Amino acid sequence: MHSAFFFLLLLNNKKFSERSAGVYYHIMEEPLKHVVYSKNVIEFVTVAKEFCDFLESAEQYPRREFITIATRIIPLLYLKASMLPKLDAEMEDELEKTVDEMTYAHIQNKLELLMGRFNDYLEVFNQDMQRSDTPVISYIAEDLADVYQDLKDFISAYRIGVTEIMNDAVSVVQSNFELYWGQKAVNTLRALHALLYGEDELDEEEGEEEVKEEKRKESWFDRFQKEWSDDDEELS
Repeated sequence: MHSAFFFLLLLNNKKFSERSAGVYYHIMEEPLKHVVYSKNVIEFVTVAKEFCDFLESAEQYPRREFITIATRIIPLLYLKASMLPKLDAEMEDELEKTVDEMTYAHIQNKLELLMGRFNDYLEVFNQDMQRSDTPVISYIAEDLADVYQDLKDFISAYRIGVTEIMNDAVSVVQSNFELYWGQKAVNTLRALHALLYGEDELDEEEGEEEVKEEKRKESWFDRFQKEWSDDDEELS
């Protein structure tokens, strides 16, 4: 049975019997020949999902371990993205965006807390550098959140399982890779590599955890979550 079909079932966490899967596959056999079910696309989807899951659980990792994993998954993500086919859009309407401002801020905030004093780095591949005598500072948390936004929107559209939507999702994420998030990923990898193999002590210093906790309490996103939770309790 076609591996792409079972991959979609896994991606959507659906439980199908072998019989129902066989019936559905018979119906979908022709559409599954579409390039969106090809090996290169499925491998990219797999790595993109792992990347998003990794960032969503970033707070579970010590800083050094997070940087180590990031320096391994980012090159793989870049490689798989570079192998995506270039597709023309099949639908007139643009795809729906699923990463809203709050979700983006939540990811960025947890990465800022994790990276701490190592969050900023000097950007050398920035057009503003050509018009400025001063270095341009970029931020690892912001760059990774930007990459996450594109990939999460892609995953959300692709997992719908409608060929036309999947086609346009691949088209958008591949185009954005060339124009935008591919460079972000490479820039962030350079900064993370310098940290991992540099002389700085990446382990958290004494008192740093307390500072992180204070910043976490000050986060507008977390305050909003608490207020939302309080409102729900009042209504219940």
